[in-house]
Amino acid sequence: MKRRSLLLGAATLTLSQLAAGCDSKPILKIRSLKNGIPAQLASKFSRDLQPSPVLQVTQEAQLKELFALLQQWKRIPKAKNQADLVMLGDYWLTLAIRQKLIQPIDPAKFDNWSKLPERWQKLVRRNDDGQLDAKGQIWAAPYRWGSTVIAYRTDKFKALGWTPTDWSDLWKPELRDRISLPDSAREVIGLTLKKLGKSYNTQQLDRVPNLKKELTNLNAQVKFYSSDAYLQPLVLGDTWLAVGSSGDLLPLLQTQKDLALVIPVSGTALWTDLWVEPASKKAVSLASKWIDFCLQPQIAPQLSLLAKASSPIIVGMKPEDLPADIRANPVLLPPTKILAASDFMLPFGEAGIQQYRSLWQEIRQVVRT
Repeated sequence: MKRRSLLLGAATLTLSQLAAGCDSKPILKIRSLKNGIPAQLASKFSRDLQPSPVLQVTQEAQLKELFALLQQWKRIPKAKNQADLVMLGDYWLTLAIRQKLIQPIDPAKFDNWSKLPERWQKLVRRNDDGQLDAKGQIWAAPYRWGSTVIAYRTDKFKALGWTPTDWSDLWKPELRDRISLPDSAREVIGLTLKKLGKSYNTQQLDRVPNLKKELTNLNAQVKFYSSDAYLQPLVLGDTWLAVGSSGDLLPLLQTQKDLALVIPVSGTALWTDLWVEPASKKAVSLASKWIDFCLQPQIAPQLSLLAKASSPIIVGMKPEDLPADIRANPVLLPPTKILAASDFMLPFGEAGIQQYRSLWQEIRQVVRT
């Protein structure tokens, strides 16, 4: 699923201003997703350290562009545009390790690493093939996370007399031709697996009873599939419900009062943005300071509210230590039971990928009547 932030672009100007007079100051070069670093936090980081460093942030529109930069720097190790840190989605981590685009990081450099919930620590501990491995090295630092959510138009559902709460609601006949789904086999098959009480990471799909029937019925409900062009139809009312990333949809609530979001009670898919160090660049101490800054419990709530994506640190904090705006937002901080039932989409081998690809193609070829 394409993820992007719709936050206002003022951060770009502020971060550029931070670069003024950088000749006499230490510089940390970062490649980030657009609006991935709130300007207020960048300013605080610069103020808190002595000598005051400069964050030289270059922003890209999509995570795949950041991954392509890592590939470019491997081919051209002395490229002038290299960064000290790069934001990468967890989806790309396996490939980055396999292609030797990044280097391991040492968690001992971070005072706040132990505050990361265990599941985020496990997510970034991998072997040299990029697979989860309890004895592997740490390859990235979790920065922020979000989830796949259901967005719906409250004005349309008011007439129906109910509101969606779980994946099973997508199959209700009154929503036929009213919903959009991501153009992604892992997402659509995954949410159907959750409806059936399974994990997003289920393999051997032919052993899941009724999976193909459920997917066929869901396909008949869908108006269109899109991972990057589903917001406008929802805003205009052409669709009544959309499945998408919280990173896309949370900022939209600031201007669209007829929209509401819900995390399905049976659990959902989780994504995480990570900080990685390019293999072609010598590690710098300032990069470790930035990562540790982002992991501070006093910074995590601000990051979550400003970036409209949650710091993993808030999951382990006491509710009374969190702002009311976070406690009252079940998308930023889902109930413990829902979060426990949710899954990171873990890397598959080629056999697993082929299962999903084959079933996806079969279902999409079914003619809807």
